[in-house]
Amino acid sequence: MILFPTLSGSFYSGPALRGIFPGKEDFQMGRIVISEWMSLDGVFDASLMDQWFNPFHSERRGEWIRAGIDACESMLYGRTTYQMLAPYWSALKDNEMGVAAKLNGVRKYVVSATLEKADWENSVLIKADAVREIARLKAAAAGDMLLTGSATLAKALLEDGLVDELRVLIQPIILGKGRRFFLDGMRSGLELAGTETLPLGVTALTYKAGKV
Repeated sequence: MILFPTLSGSFYSGPALRGIFPGKEDFQMGRIVISEWMSLDGVFDASLMDQWFNPFHSERRGEWIRAGIDACESMLYGRTTYQMLAPYWSALKDNEMGVAAKLNGVRKYVVSATLEKADWENSVLIKADAVREIARLKAAAAGDMLLTGSATLAKALLEDGLVDELRVLIQPIILGKGRRFFLDGMRSGLELAGTETLPLGVTALTYKAGKV
């Protein structure tokens, strides 16, 4: 899943972040947060974003996305998402879209049994026992570990009960084709923690996640 140049505007301040993510002032140390953008029928296919994502851009949506990125301590990626994002963002040097500097500088953990190296700045490759290693990293973390895209990794972390929060940005379109985020067998108990209706009918949902 790729961030596009439709994002604009400034980062949120601390008080504003509390308005976007309920309970921000009560954040505990070491959380795993999944943040996904998708169509109403769950399509999050990056190759089709011109159909389900780009038409629904607004300044408020850009602010919502940037706030989550700015608030994280580290990021988690599966191989496919990492390989999509790395070439694009690593080439940007002037904090384009207000997130390039953070995405390039933040610690990034990429899970892959096949990658031999992870060259994007500040990347760490996890090749084996991924769930156990991420659990260890979470226990030692001083803030949020943010996962975007990476449906297979998200499924594994949800199944193991390691995910604390799921944020879903839903665009008001049924696409009817393309890769979907919710994989067969993906299962987690959820508690609705916040909702916001953004311009153009986009809905931002925040859930507390845990084992079923």
